[in-house]
Amino acid sequence: MVGAPPPPDKQLRFDDGSTFQFPALRWSVSHFRQLMPTVNVSRGVGAPTPLPRALRADIDTVRFTPLGASSSMTWAESLAANYTDGILVLHQGRIVYERYFGVLTAQGQHGAMSVTKSVTGTLGAMLVAEGKLDPNKKVVDYVPELARSAFGNATVRQVLDMTTGLKYSEDYADPNAEVWAHAQAGSPLPKPKDYTGPRSYYEYLQTVKPEGQHGAAFAYKTVNSDTLGWIIARATGRDVASLLSERIWSRLGAEQDAYMTVDSTGTPFAGGGLNTGLRDLARFGDMLRNNGRFNGQQIVPKAVVDDIRRGGDRDAFAKAGYSLLQGWSYRNMWWVTHQPDRAFMARGVHGQRIYVNPQAAVVIVRYASHPVASNSANDPTTLPAFDAVAQHLMRKPR
Repeated sequence: MVGAPPPPDKQLRFDDGSTFQFPALRWSVSHFRQLMPTVNVSRGVGAPTPLPRALRADIDTVRFTPLGASSSMTWAESLAANYTDGILVLHQGRIVYERYFGVLTAQGQHGAMSVTKSVTGTLGAMLVAEGKLDPNKKVVDYVPELARSAFGNATVRQVLDMTTGLKYSEDYADPNAEVWAHAQAGSPLPKPKDYTGPRSYYEYLQTVKPEGQHGAAFAYKTVNSDTLGWIIARATGRDVASLLSERIWSRLGAEQDAYMTVDSTGTPFAGGGLNTGLRDLARFGDMLRNNGRFNGQQIVPKAVVDDIRRGGDRDAFAKAGYSLLQGWSYRNMWWVTHQPDRAFMARGVHGQRIYVNPQAAVVIVRYASHPVASNSANDPTTLPAFDAVAQHLMRKPR
């Protein structure tokens, strides 16, 4: 997409799927606002909160062994292996490492993908802590339109922790998976003349069928986040984008406005539509490391952060069969490691991450454009790399 206009063989379009084809993906993930409708997430009008800098040259040489491998690699080598677009490491609230690759810059924004879910989950958990949402109530109590869907008799807590029983496949490698029908419904572009399916995220949610029993097992399914977004909107009278601005983004001292992609009715994509600057994502992560406090104020109740760190039902999570995430759980749409350092994560396809390690006082945020959507493709490198840097900084603080 270089030129004015770019030559035909270099042009990307949302409507033909070229934006998600590698290597075009490396450009499009940093330019979604140019490709589809969005809604702003305002940072407010105050001055940005400074992030002190104490850059360290020793991080690039930190070594670790990828999961399942016999030889080690360095942190610097892992960045290319994971198709990193931007990565930032905070230690004790200071930037100790910041690098950009491809087309992303410090002034740019990048798609957070399913990291969005953890942001939406945080908003939902805040409303629970404030008594504005009852986690034991049924979804239908807040959204009567979902009475006939699989969500109708699920509880808010089951939605927050993704222990709902739904017929919905998240397998991006399967062209017939429900995730693609969901994406088509949420596309803001005009539908083909012969299209008879749902035409928005909310319309799609009403078609989701039951499969299995609510509360029996964890199953990662994006439609839970969109349902939570609808519940949040009903409980507050605000959509996710405007509530995120009011309750979090305008209070962080962010450098940039964020934005969210929307469907044809203007509904923000609560399961994957957030786009932010890398440093602002780091501010959000460090706020959670600091028990919800940042920029001189309590932004997220400490009770919410405590609840996330405690994690969810580990037995229910184990039933999902994540071989690389054994012993983990899922709570309020965050991935909780249950390791001694109490690390927890937000995770998005193609390699997006927020890693919060309270014991090491470390936050790592990464934007990436890995050609494989599933995080199973980068976890063998990502998980030990992040842990190795956290341990290094804890052993050798400055």
